[in-house]
Amino acid sequence: METDFLKASFAKFTRYKTWLDKQPLAAHSKRAYRSRVNHFLVFLSQSNGEYMDALDDAKERDFAVRDYKLHLKRSLKMQPTSVNSALTAIDNFYQFLGMEPVKVKREDLPQLAPRGLSKDEQKRFVRAAERCRRAKDSAVALLLFYTGMRIGECAALDIDDVSVTGRKNRVTIRSGKGEKYRVIPLHSEAVEVVSAWLIERAKKLKNKSAETALFVNPQGKRMSTASLDLIIRKIGHDCGIELSAHVLRHTFLTTLVRSKNDLVLVAEIAGHKRLETTRRYTLPTQTDQERAIEAVVVDE
Repeated sequence: METDFLKASFAKFTRYKTWLDKQPLAAHSKRAYRSRVNHFLVFLSQSNGEYMDALDDAKERDFAVRDYKLHLKRSLKMQPTSVNSALTAIDNFYQFLGMEPVKVKREDLPQLAPRGLSKDEQKRFVRAAERCRRAKDSAVALLLFYTGMRIGECAALDIDDVSVTGRKNRVTIRSGKGEKYRVIPLHSEAVEVVSAWLIERAKKLKNKSAETALFVNPQGKRMSTASLDLIIRKIGHDCGIELSAHVLRHTFLTTLVRSKNDLVLVAEIAGHKRLETTRRYTLPTQTDQERAIEAVVVDE
């Protein structure tokens, strides 16, 4: 029976991967779904036959997913956000199988603002970005830092999407999340590093056939989101900060909100479809909580 289950689950997972590749999702989302679904199927296969019908019967499936959720929380010590991400991937897999959504409650998430960099970390990051040997690395880092755009949006930029001459310096996101179009004014620091990269780009690719992408590799091919994110992580490592492009986005939006900018304005810059998403940045951070606790003083 277990051998039959393994064969059946492998066949379904193989078809799922083919189906997933055709879905309108970002590449990193597809990678995450594949990994999480595979992890779930391995869990099912190691259950001594307890979940043999979990891929066909809705009740058995819900029972198995509840046990898997407990396994993620108790055995693997996963955070609520990671647990919910796993459940989302499993929902996607069962959608492919033609079954209704899994009836398993998501984890309640802490009411905190997304993690961003502290003021000191921001200074260290900007200095490290400015010290980069390659103009491209500085441009990627500070463009993300001063616009808060998503890493996929950055990878999709063409040269014509960035205006760094004249008085109206801006970057145009032509197809953001949800196909949302928006224009973001460029900070003077971003203008400077992007201009430097465009000059270097033209010199390096003078005698090569290159794509129209703003950020290209030495062969003139558009850089992937993974390659761009690696630049950010390396700069973070150089200045002692655990970092990703997503953290830079959170930092930028948190700064805008805490500078008392109108939430509608911030939502437009961020490319948020719902104002509730932007309101997350008005919530306290983990650092805010820690400061509040440390501020408690007992009179002697």
